[in-house]
Amino acid sequence: MTIAPDLVAQILRLHTVEKWRVGTIARQLHVHRDAVRRVLAGNRAPVHTSPLRPSRIDPYRPFILATLEKFPTLTAARLQAMVAERGYVGGPSHFRLLVAQMRPRPPAQAFLRLRTLPGEQAQVDWGHFGHLQIGRARRALMAFVMVLSHSRMVFLRFFLDARMDSFLRGHALAFVAFGGVPRVLLYDNLKSAVLERVDHPRGSAIRFNPALLALAGHYRFEPRPVAPARGNEKGRVERAIRYIREGFFAGRSFTDLDDLNAQAALWCTGQAAERRWVEDGAFTVRQAFEAEAPKLLALPPHEFALGQRVAVTVAKTPYIRFDLNDYSVPHTHVGRTLAVLADEHTVRILDGTAELARHDRCWDRGQCIEIAAHVQRLVEHKRAARTHRGLDRVAQAAPAASTLLERAAARGENLGSITAALLRLLERWGSAALQAAILEALQRDVPHPNAVRLALERARQDSGQPPPVALVLPEHVARRDAPVRPHDLGSYDRRPDQPPDPLEKPDD
Repeated sequence: MTIAPDLVAQILRLHTVEKWRVGTIARQLHVHRDAVRRVLAGNRAPVHTSPLRPSRIDPYRPFILATLEKFPTLTAARLQAMVAERGYVGGPSHFRLLVAQMRPRPPAQAFLRLRTLPGEQAQVDWGHFGHLQIGRARRALMAFVMVLSHSRMVFLRFFLDARMDSFLRGHALAFVAFGGVPRVLLYDNLKSAVLERVDHPRGSAIRFNPALLALAGHYRFEPRPVAPARGNEKGRVERAIRYIREGFFAGRSFTDLDDLNAQAALWCTGQAAERRWVEDGAFTVRQAFEAEAPKLLALPPHEFALGQRVAVTVAKTPYIRFDLNDYSVPHTHVGRTLAVLADEHTVRILDGTAELARHDRCWDRGQCIEIAAHVQRLVEHKRAARTHRGLDRVAQAAPAASTLLERAAARGENLGSITAALLRLLERWGSAALQAAILEALQRDVPHPNAVRLALERARQDSGQPPPVALVLPEHVARRDAPVRPHDLGSYDRRPDQPPDPLEKPDD
């Protein structure tokens, strides 16, 4: 930092003429002590130092230094207790400050600059970017980052978890984005890569995750974990994550995860690719990547089988619980163990190799995702389930209905008729209007469908809307409106042996 010439002249005058000390000059001119000393040292002016005053800790310095040399990580609180037994009476805060100055520091370690050949290596890691609130579920927002070590080309993909299927999917998408596969991939010792590791002076015994080994065998790359506590060995992906936090994620707005990933893909091929290449400032990362891309391994002809596969058990109801939500299955598979194959958008339920159901994945929690045919077949199979199904449908559409039914049961009302009346109101008015009407009826302490109906009519009149008309015809009535083709009445007047009239139009 350059100091202004007028400030330099003022510092020299105060120190030489006025005999001010370094601390006084620093306080009065609002500059740092080191800046004052740098000015005085550069001008070869003698610096007036204050004599050191004796301290209460001075008699105990040899003991503290010897103890810290033997036990470098011993806490200041324990050291104070030890010297207090030997007569020290100072306070804890000042003692901690003095011990911090006396504690031995590890020697600084120098590192070589690591250089890699084009297409030789990439580095992989997860980055945590807070949480997303999806309905009632709080999901972790995780960023899968892969960086080509030579060109520094970045691949970024956000997931709502850091599970193994997301880890593998990030690899497959990164290889497609790069158009090839690096020969070596560096990891730290996360469980998705390394399940167990034993280090020895003669070498290391590493047990890799079998799923990662299957991916490596498919794409023909070598997974290589770095040494423990050696972040410098994969510093390129660490710096890339910091660059993503500051250059992409900070202050960014997005609607959902798909929107965020779309913006991330544009950023990786745009701003991140146009930054200066650290190996040669005359080139950009994009230009370095264009030279590195032909050196990558070719993609295999077949895609790797991706997806989270878990075994689930169907209880007494025809639903399976997966990732905080319930998904429907055919009622014929109650009490059996099935397999779930899930990705970011779809949940498939399999019985062996046969697919029983396919649902859109829900990232909320406590939701019931069902196929209407599954429930309808169960209702047809078990007629007694209709009453319970009506209760569930009303409670799902209008949660306040559960409270209304509880109060009605306390009064001895017929819950079956109340449920049927609420179902009719639901079909006619909709869930939002029914919920508001039930709340108004509960506020008036009248848990009866008539009070709900009056509240609905009152709300309709206040809004000036016409009354809704629900036309629901039974099946036997609907069949009466089917078109009927009339028969030819001439056949009743003709004798069996009489030939038909050639001018008569035959029946179609």
